[in-house]
Amino acid sequence: MGARSPSPGNRALQRLVESRLLSTQFHYIEHSGSAYSKQIVWLQLITVVWMCAEAAIAIFAALRAHSVALLGFGADSGIELLSAFVVFLRFEKASRINETNATRLAGLLLFALAAFILGSSLLAFVNPRFRPEPSYLGIGLLIAAAIVMPWLSHQKRTLAAKTNSSSLKADAVQSAMCAYLASIALAGLLLNAVFRISWADPTAALLLLPIVVQGWESMRGKAGCECA
Repeated sequence: MGARSPSPGNRALQRLVESRLLSTQFHYIEHSGSAYSKQIVWLQLITVVWMCAEAAIAIFAALRAHSVALLGFGADSGIELLSAFVVFLRFEKASRINETNATRLAGLLLFALAAFILGSSLLAFVNPRFRPEPSYLGIGLLIAAAIVMPWLSHQKRTLAAKTNSSSLKADAVQSAMCAYLASIALAGLLLNAVFRISWADPTAALLLLPIVVQGWESMRGKAGCECA
């Protein structure tokens, strides 16, 4: 005997159940994406505030100590500030910046940072006037940055994976690079303060250049889903 077809009442009930399930799934996806976007916006706001303070203190300390490493770190803070603001606009609902443009801007800022580090390091080698003096204010700032920036980078990478956002991933690379630069600049400042090795910080800063490969990969990455 063939299978009995469901009655009209059963078919209507089945359609109602299916529509309820689809509605629940769509609501969950929308709510989840909105929650991630809010987390990213708040994370970028924290980054912007931190980078403003970091850049101001680093540049002030660099001018007092004639430190190329601190000046490079201050420039890194400024570029990271721009990168974080770009991603903030990307996930802010009022903004019209799309994923592709945000990714390209973040990647280009990363290249700008690498170029600045290379130029400032070479300048320190060839010009004795740029030989740094000890800066204890700079040492304190770099210790704080070496703690805060890895946490920010980890949070951004986690949210970038959840939202498939290549622009946020590029900004996470920026934060990680800022953390590496803080650690390396800190080593240079400590060597200069203890042993008076003035060329230690520009030498260490040159070790950051291979990280630009990660920025290139982030910039080339295709734009993911529009989560905002």
